Amino acid sequence: MTKLIIDGKEVEVPDHYTLLQACEEAGAEIPRFCFHERLSIAGNCRMCLVEVKGGPPKPQASCALGVRDCRPGPNGEPPEVLTKSPMVKKAREGVMEFLLINHPLDCPICDQGGECDLQDQAMAYGVDKNRFAENKRAVEDKYIGPLVRTKMTRCIHCTRCVRFTTEVAGISELGLLGRGEDAEITTYLETAMTSELQGNVIDLCPVGALTSRPYQDTARPWELRKTESIDVMDAVGSNIRVDARGREVMRILPRLHEEVNEEWISDKSRFIWDGLRSQRLDRPYVRKNRKLVPASWDEAFSAIARKVKATKPEKIGAIGGALSSVEDLYALKKLVNSLGSENLDCRAPASSLDPVKGRESYLFNSTIAGIEDSDALLIIGSNPRLEAAVLNSRILKRFKMGNYPVGLIGEAADLRYDYEHIGNGPESIADLISGKARFVAKLKRAKRPLIIVGEGALNRRDGAAILGRIADLAEKTGTISKDWNGVSILHTNASTVGGLDLGFVPGKGGKSTSAMLKDMELLFLHGADEIDMNSVNGFVVYIGTHGDAGAHRADVILPASAYTEKPATYVNTEGRVQIANRAAFAPGDAKEDWAIFRALSARLGAKLPFDNLAALRTALYSEFPHFAAIDEMAATTDIDVKALSKQLGGGKSGKLGPAPFKNPIRDFYMTNPIARASRVMAECSSLRAGGGMREAAE
Repeated sequence: MTKLIIDGKEVEVPDHYTLLQACEEAGAEIPRFCFHERLSIAGNCRMCLVEVKGGPPKPQASCALGVRDCRPGPNGEPPEVLTKSPMVKKAREGVMEFLLINHPLDCPICDQGGECDLQDQAMAYGVDKNRFAENKRAVEDKYIGPLVRTKMTRCIHCTRCVRFTTEVAGISELGLLGRGEDAEITTYLETAMTSELQGNVIDLCPVGALTSRPYQDTARPWELRKTESIDVMDAVGSNIRVDARGREVMRILPRLHEEVNEEWISDKSRFIWDGLRSQRLDRPYVRKNRKLVPASWDEAFSAIARKVKATKPEKIGAIGGALSSVEDLYALKKLVNSLGSENLDCRAPASSLDPVKGRESYLFNSTIAGIEDSDALLIIGSNPRLEAAVLNSRILKRFKMGNYPVGLIGEAADLRYDYEHIGNGPESIADLISGKARFVAKLKRAKRPLIIVGEGALNRRDGAAILGRIADLAEKTGTISKDWNGVSILHTNASTVGGLDLGFVPGKGGKSTSAMLKDMELLFLHGADEIDMNSVNGFVVYIGTHGDAGAHRADVILPASAYTEKPATYVNTEGRVQIANRAAFAPGDAKEDWAIFRALSARLGAKLPFDNLAALRTALYSEFPHFAAIDEMAATTDIDVKALSKQLGGGKSGKLGPAPFKNPIRDFYMTNPIARASRVMAECSSLRAGGGMREAAE
């Protein structure tokens, strides 16, 4: 710890702090443009100048000066720093004057207006006149893709975007070319950016040089109603803010959550909002004469009631979709159980995950933040860059700290960091256990090894055996200990962990997803659009938001609310319970999903015991208390690795198949009905498929 006197106030801060961080610890406000807590120090905007007594007789850039480098007083007094002296005031005014020399001052037409750091700091630290009358320079706008719009004349060369793409996104797509008046920030190859995190440069840009292209010229920040919510585009559970005007969602921004997404979100999470408007189901439909025709809620419920009456309970089933909330699955489970059926599933058709084996068998046990505590990584059957882009950036962050061996079993891919490709299929796991694969020595040497298991390794006929062999490997390498569980399951759907926690899986005598597709005479599909609809037999009731695959196959369609249109609970891949709030209202006659099941239950003569969301949550929390612990993860018990291995089918009891692992996500931008309805996501997907978004290696 180091002591300093800042504006007459003595503070004690850690040795690794910069002077800027120390000043903020003391309550002093320090303006900055280039400095960002999660990026390397550039020290090129000079806005954070302070006066250091005993140092050079000139202002110092506080972001680039460490507290340990400050000189103490002549008698050993703590270093003294002034943030409001006349020298500092004059220096900041001069810096601001230079920054505005070439800035176009087009605030009335700039999308950054109202949220612009340059505006705010010019008002607080600038002067009301400019001594420069020369012509301003102009810079040609660059096309860097369909997501980020450029107005590079406004750029002040803080290089935040350059450092972000290199350090957080993991690919050097932006750079500063030229010198002096000719300096420009651009993509090196003048092509669209390829990173799945590129939209974060919009938030990082302190001026209007990089703004959102889809949001361009649509709204001002003071017109928008801001709602804190949770993202459901993957299983990370990124914290987001949904900005809406009237009934329409206008944009989605990240919220700070250090343990989940820090302050980043993926491009799919950020730009999905236009898909919330397109191809929406806004009224019930019933199939008549092989055609879906609009119907009233009463007609739709009557058609379902007639089919339920004519169907045996064991021939009724329900499948949960990728975006289903805990409340929706709970209500659907109660409805199907009340009809006498145990045919429930929220997993992929071949998934081997089962809550009976313990919560630890399907969670990301190390936690997302725990990735930074690990010291070796093995990825099995997963591509984290496409399945959880924000989580992958956390792996890259740990990789950049150094001394972090990474191994991969599965499809080779550009993960944005170096790794050793061990093999393509289950035989490579056996090689690690036997010691044939050299990477096992690195896992053994590690104090906290991490094994990330993707759905590409589990959604197979031999998934249980693979999970058992992974438990064997964990025992051999010390991946599970008293204070560390490194066996972590990476899910792709926001609903899977919540569904498994609820027990939304086949009960006694119940059938799994693959069996239900063929055997059910009446099947409820709750937003389940990723299954093979050609395999579905019988009468289909689709409850969902968009006219996607499930709606095309349905005999009855019940329109539901999207994740931005209802209060709901989601559980992320690490088991963290989080609450999403309503930011807008559903279109037309669409209703909240749980309310649909409650109304349908009354028509079917099996009325559910709750009339509102509060009553539903009371029943939910009574049956599953851990759902009441918002933003917390239920404590896990000590694990007997040998027992877990035996229970999961490890050792010689489970037979491994020869087929290589296949990653579940082939197109990052087209993974759910909302994404497939989005024009922006379609453009990104088309560019990636057509080579418009070229990889660095090309």
